[in-house]
Amino acid sequence: FLQCDNAKGLKAFYDAIKYGPNHLMVFGGVCATVTSIIAESLKGWNLVQLSFAATTPELADKKKYPYFFRTVPSDNAVNPAILKLLKYYQWKRVGTLTQDVQRFSEVRNDLTGVLYGEDIEISDTESFSNDPCTSVKKLKGNDVRIILGQFDEEMAVKVFCCAYDEEMYGSKYQWIIPGWYENLWWESWINSSQCLSKNLLAAMEGYIGVDFEPLSTKVTKTISGRTPQQYEKEYNAKRADGLSSKFHGYAYDGIWVIAKTLQRAMKYLNATNKHQKIEDFNYTNHKLGKIFLDAMNETNFFGVTGQVVFRNGERMGTIKFTQFQERKEVKVGEYNAVADTLEIINNSIRFQGLEPPKDKTIIQEELRKISLPLYSILSALTILGMIMASAFLFFNIKNRNQKLIKMSSPYMNNLIILGGMLSYASIFLFGLDGSFVSKKTFETLCTVRTWILTVGYTTAFGAMFAKTWRVHAIFKNVKMKKKIIKDQKLLVIVGGMLLIDLCILICWQVVDPLRRTVEKYNMEPDPAGRDISIRPILEHCENTHMTIWLGIVYAYKGLLMLFGCFLAWETRNVSIPALNDSKYIGMSVYNVGIMCIIGAAVSFLTRDQPNVQFCIVALVIIFCSTITLCLVFVPKLITLRTNPDAATQNRRFQFTQNQKKEDSKTSTSVTSVNQASTSRLEGLQSENHRLRMKITELDKDLEEVTMQLQDTPEKTTYIKQNHYQDLNDILSIRNFTDNKDGEKAILKNHLDQNPPAQWGTTDPSRTSKDPIEDINSPEHIQRRLSLQLPILHHAYLPSIGGVDASCASPCVSPSASPRHRHVPSSFRVMVSGL
Repeated sequence: FLQCDNAKGLKAFYDAIKYGPNHLMVFGGVCATVTSIIAESLKGWNLVQLSFAATTPELADKKKYPYFFRTVPSDNAVNPAILKLLKYYQWKRVGTLTQDVQRFSEVRNDLTGVLYGEDIEISDTESFSNDPCTSVKKLKGNDVRIILGQFDEEMAVKVFCCAYDEEMYGSKYQWIIPGWYENLWWESWINSSQCLSKNLLAAMEGYIGVDFEPLSTKVTKTISGRTPQQYEKEYNAKRADGLSSKFHGYAYDGIWVIAKTLQRAMKYLNATNKHQKIEDFNYTNHKLGKIFLDAMNETNFFGVTGQVVFRNGERMGTIKFTQFQERKEVKVGEYNAVADTLEIINNSIRFQGLEPPKDKTIIQEELRKISLPLYSILSALTILGMIMASAFLFFNIKNRNQKLIKMSSPYMNNLIILGGMLSYASIFLFGLDGSFVSKKTFETLCTVRTWILTVGYTTAFGAMFAKTWRVHAIFKNVKMKKKIIKDQKLLVIVGGMLLIDLCILICWQVVDPLRRTVEKYNMEPDPAGRDISIRPILEHCENTHMTIWLGIVYAYKGLLMLFGCFLAWETRNVSIPALNDSKYIGMSVYNVGIMCIIGAAVSFLTRDQPNVQFCIVALVIIFCSTITLCLVFVPKLITLRTNPDAATQNRRFQFTQNQKKEDSKTSTSVTSVNQASTSRLEGLQSENHRLRMKITELDKDLEEVTMQLQDTPEKTTYIKQNHYQDLNDILSIRNFTDNKDGEKAILKNHLDQNPPAQWGTTDPSRTSKDPIEDINSPEHIQRRLSLQLPILHHAYLPSIGGVDASCASPCVSPSASPRHRHVPSSFRVMVSGL
C-alpha cells in the first residue's frame, strides 16, 4: 500500500487472499485511493479492515465501506472541532476557500452540513485550482473576516501571498487551515511564489491549524500500562535516527484494537458456542465475520492517542489547535470528540489586536450631530438678539405717542419685531437633532421650524413693505383728493400675505408632509483604533417633492422682496424720515437677499456637515434679523435721543417722479403737513390757492381805502364802520388752520396802538404840499405799511418760503420761526414776490 499504486495494492491483496493462510482481519491502508479500493471489496471476503493512517472522508460512507474502521480520525473529524472553536469566540459569519481536490472538497461539504442549523452563516464559498488570488479578492469583497481554508502546502503559500497583497491579515482577519502540514512547510514552496519571505510570514502570522492529536497529553496509564509520555520516549529510543511518522501512535493503538476485538470475539464464542473457535474463520463464514465486526464496534479503551472509541466505524479522537507564532507552531487548544469539549490553553492564543477579530465588519452607525458647544454659542447669540428685539419693542411701546414713533406706525413696528423674534426662535429648533430629541419629535420639529421661519419672515418684511406702500400710495398719486390709510388697512395687507403663507404651508403639510430621512455615508475607520467601522448617518427633513415646494416658497418670498425693492425705489425722494424707511428697506433687502443666496448655496454644499450647515443657517438668520431690526429702529432711537423734532417738523419738501416718456422733472411744493393725516395735502393746497386769491382782492380794496383816508379825513367814521368788516375778513383767513382767537387779539392790540381816528390826521408841516406828494410821503407810506405789513406777513410770506407755516400769529417775532434770520426791528419788512 505504501507505493500508493492502485494496481499493485489490489494485486497484493488478492495474492494474500489466494496464497496466504486465512486472514482474520486486514490491518493497514495508508494511501486513500488504494485503501478505498480494498475497503470496498472486503464485504465479499467477510473481512474487517482497520486503518491507522487513511484520513480521507470518503471512507466514512458505511453503505459503501461497511467493514472499514480506522483508529485515526478522518479529515472530517476536524469540523466539529472547528464548530466548537467558532462558538467559543462567537464567530457567526465565515467564508470557505477550498482547493479543487476531492479530499478538500469533501471536507468543505461536510463542514457546510455541520454548520447548517448552528446559527453560523457561510457568507461566501470560494474554490480555486491554481491561482487563489481571485478567490481571495472575492472573499475580501464580501467582507469575510474568518476564513476556513482547505488546501495543501503548495497552495497555502500562494494563498497567503495573495492575502498579503489584499491586506487580508492582521488584527481584522483570522485564517483557519489544516494543521497536518510538515514542519517549516513554507520553506519548501517559497521559491515557487512571487512573494517575499517576510511578506509571507507577515500574512501567516496568527493562523490557526486544526489536526488530530498524535499522542494524548494526559498523564494517564494506557491499556498497555504505559503513559503516552512513556510510550513516546520508548518509541523515540527504538527508532533512533529513523524517520518519525505522526501515525505511529494510531498504529500502536490499532494493534490493541485488533487484540481487544479478538478477545471479545473469543469470549463471545465461548459463551455462546463452545464448539466454534476463531480458528474456524474462513472467507465465507459470515457468522464469525459479523462477530468480529460487532466486537470492533464495541471497542472502548484509553490508548496512547487518547480514548479509542468508534462511532459508525469512525474514530472519536482528539483534535488539537495550533497557532503560528513567530515562525513556529504552538499548541493552543484541544478538542475532545468523545466528551465534545474544547479546552483552550490559558493565554496561549495571541491575536494581533486587542481582542479576537470580528466575524464581519462591525458597522456602528454614528449620528452626525450638532456640537453642543456650537449650539450653546449660537443659542447665546440668538438670546442676545431676542433681548435686543425685546428692547426695541419696549422702546416702541413706551414712545408710541411721540411724533416720531407715531408717524412711523407703531403697530407695524411691533409686527416687524414679532417677525424678527420668530426668526430668532427658529434657530433653537434648527439645532435640535437626534442627539437631543426622539425620532418622532424630530419629525414634528421639521414642520414646526419651517412654519415659524416662514411666518416670521413674512411678518417682518410684510409689515415693512406695507408701511412703504402707504407712503407710496399717498405721495406718488397726486391726483387723489383726500385719502386716509389707517393702520388697520396695513394689518389687512400683512394678514393677506400671511394667509398666502398659510395656504402654501397647509397644502404642503397635507399633500406631502416633511418626514425624517436618514442619509448614510461611506464607512470610516474607528478613531479609537477598534476593530469596527463607523458609518456616519445624518438626519434630514425631506419629502417626495421637496424641490417643488421649496421652489414655491422661494418664488413667493422672492416676489415679496422684489415688490419691497420697487416700493423703496419709488419712495426714495420722500423726505420725511419719520414716514419713509425706503433707504433702510433697500439696505435691508439687499443684505438679506445676498445673505440668503450665499447661505442657501453654502448650506446645500455642506449638507453632509451638520455643524457647518447649522452654523451657516443660524448666522444667516441672526444677521438678517439683526440688521433688519437695527436699520428700522436704531435711526429712530438716535433721532429721538438727539433731536426729537427734526424728523417731524412740518417743513417744505419735494419729491420727484420720473416719467417714462418725458425728460423733464415736475416739482411740487408742499406747504404744510398735518401730523394726523398727510393725505389732506392736496385739499389744503387747493384751499390755500383760493384764499390767496381772496387776499389779493381784499388787498386792493384796502389800498383804495388807504388812499381815500389821506384825501378825506371826514370819512374816517364811514371807513371804520364799513371797512372794519373787510379787515376782519382778511385776518380771519388764517383761521382755517388754528389760533383764531390769538390773531384777533393781536389785531385788537394793533388797532389800539393806531386808532382809526388818527388815520385822517395831517401833520401841520405838510398841509401846504401837493396832495399826490403827501400820499407818497414817508409818513403816509409808513402809515400804510403799518396796516398792511401784518396782513402781508401772514398771507404771502409762507407761500414763498419767507415764514414758516407753523407761525401762529402774523405779528409774532421772526425769531420764533427757524426760517427767519434775526434782524433789527427797522428792517422787518420783507419785500419779496409781492
